[in-house]
Amino acid sequence: MRPALIAVITACEQPITGTEPGPGTSFLRDPTVHSTARGLGRPLRFLTPHERRLFKPGSVVFQTVFTPETGLGPLFNSTACAGCHEDPVVGGAGSNDPEEGGEDVEVHATAFVGGACNALAASGGPVFQKRVTPALRDALGIELEPVSGEATATALRTTPDLLGFGLLDAVPDEVILVLADPSDRDGDGISGRPNRAPDGRLGRFGRKAQVPTLREFNAEAFVMEMGITNPGLQSEQNIGGNPIPAGVDPTPEPEIAQDALEAADAFVRLLAPPNQPALTFAHRLGRRVFSHIGCTGCHVPALPTGNNPVRALSHRVVAAYTDLLLHDMGPALADICLGQAEPSEFRTEPLMGLRFATAFLHDGRARTIDEAIELHGGEAATARDRFAALLPRHRTALMKVLRSL
Repeated sequence: MRPALIAVITACEQPITGTEPGPGTSFLRDPTVHSTARGLGRPLRFLTPHERRLFKPGSVVFQTVFTPETGLGPLFNSTACAGCHEDPVVGGAGSNDPEEGGEDVEVHATAFVGGACNALAASGGPVFQKRVTPALRDALGIELEPVSGEATATALRTTPDLLGFGLLDAVPDEVILVLADPSDRDGDGISGRPNRAPDGRLGRFGRKAQVPTLREFNAEAFVMEMGITNPGLQSEQNIGGNPIPAGVDPTPEPEIAQDALEAADAFVRLLAPPNQPALTFAHRLGRRVFSHIGCTGCHVPALPTGNNPVRALSHRVVAAYTDLLLHDMGPALADICLGQAEPSEFRTEPLMGLRFATAFLHDGRARTIDEAIELHGGEAATARDRFAALLPRHRTALMKVLRSL
């Protein structure tokens, strides 16, 4: 069923573009990106007036800089959503380039013992924040959250761009599940499988597909990245299993109101994905090469959305280049577990917006797209080897496509 579905989706593929200027660009690192980022940060087409009214204040919440007096911390990675998601526009990726300091690269840790995954929530995990407020520094004498001694592995995580995430959230579960082949029945060496939450819901967000919905992904980010509690998540993280010292975080819970949380969620949900390039001969050749060497076995070129209360998200086709499933990437890339995902398993990374990336793979270890492909292992080993054997003109065509996504 996988090849047939891919064929149908690819035939239907079409660009989904924005129509209005996006939010303010105060978080842009370099104003020269406007020439390549034109159209980014805009809302989806066909929004209702009410949805547009949510999008604009949502962008304000997304760019709000929190302080300890307004709830920041006491453990945090950034002071604003846009502090990490700012490149090349608000809602984009973070500063993930290790040579530039990788300031938005996070530290995660879990324990994988006897085939079971412990996210170390009781010890402050799975995200171990790199910054603390002055009050916490004075109280405990720490500069960052110490990683739990129970951890069996730590991992670095780059900040993904959020453009088009609302469309990924709108893809029906059955579309994802029909792509799964956990026992590799078709014998192609690719055995993607879903990650699931403890209640059985299908995961799709996070590098291990551990979060079922975009709403949860956004709400958790306020707590995990900024220490900002909200009506859905009113518990502060502990510090190594110990409660936060009294007086360090005096802001009452929740630290952000429901309407502000919903506005921020609407902003992320309604962000349009990057425009797709016009198809030239080189692009068409590159797409054929992409399929021929086996990349589409995981990086499915496009996925359809289903019925959705937001018309702009309903029955669309998103050029996602992912199947949102877990795949074994081999021991060289293995790090932490999360949910049902084992250390070597990762969700297929969406490739929309790839042209704006400055570091590649989940931890930014690859400096170029070529290097990222060469580091693929496990289920991707065959595609990697075919890539290495490509004729120069075919490799050039493939790179042209990938650098245009």
